[in-house]
Amino acid sequence: MPLSRHLTSLAAGAVAAGALLAVAPSGTATAARPEAAGCQVNESGTPAFAARGGTGGDTRAVSAAEQKRIQADLEKRLAAKKGATAASSGRIGATVPVYFHVMLSASGAGDVTQSQIDQQISVLNRDYAGGKSSTAADLGVTFTLAGVDRYKNNSWHQDKQSSTYRRQTRLGGKNALNVWLVDFSYLGIATFPWDYARQGAIDGIRVQYSSLPGGSIANYNLGETASHEAGHWFGLYHTFQGGCTATNDEVTDTPAQSSATSGCPAGRDSCSLPGLDPIHNFMDYSYDSCYLEFTQGQADRASQMWAAYRA
Repeated sequence: MPLSRHLTSLAAGAVAAGALLAVAPSGTATAARPEAAGCQVNESGTPAFAARGGTGGDTRAVSAAEQKRIQADLEKRLAAKKGATAASSGRIGATVPVYFHVMLSASGAGDVTQSQIDQQISVLNRDYAGGKSSTAADLGVTFTLAGVDRYKNNSWHQDKQSSTYRRQTRLGGKNALNVWLVDFSYLGIATFPWDYARQGAIDGIRVQYSSLPGGSIANYNLGETASHEAGHWFGLYHTFQGGCTATNDEVTDTPAQSSATSGCPAGRDSCSLPGLDPIHNFMDYSYDSCYLEFTQGQADRASQMWAAYRA
């Protein structure tokens, strides 16, 4: 199941009791997926809730027990590969082909320019090379544009029939990042690398098209949604995964935090464990302009995940 980084679009359905309702093609209201409660926007297009998660969590539930199983499977796979070089180096050391699928409405709404796509690739390369901060880790990834296609389909544009359209349009292997640009109730949704074996046909990230560089969403239009979602695709949890626990996000150099960040609140400390909240980390929920870094611990985890599941 996917992860999501929410932003309810201007045409989204009503929210009741914390659950987003969506209108089905027949016109009847149907309950959205459990992970679909999210951040609404007001009429100006800016988020009505500052936090990316809004009123609901943006990830499928990953319990402490499931985290343990995932970690055990990771260690088993790495052991079978005898500590793959990439996993032990703290750098992924790979070139990732990126396929963009622009899902337009029948009238052409939801389009982005080639310049925006090129800028998005540049943002990914900068962020994953540690280019925004002297303290940021270099994950050793080069993203290259492998292809762009455009489809005109109202349902696909609105992320309806998502499993169907992803199966029909996904390109490349397990090492290829597929990015579907849609107009939906989130900023983004991603799949985990450990789910590729059973969900490979829909593997990738879905991104609100207006979050690309130059897009229309205030505070979320610098292209960092794709960097955040790609982090999940590489196997990183949110920095607030599990709340104030020693396990937290399985990364030792991201201080534990109890909840997602809203905006860019310097000095936020939501947890009694050591360290201020990592509000500048790409895997928190801060504004795009607040994002500065992945840590070396996250680079280590991502390289292990790559060696185990995507190499």
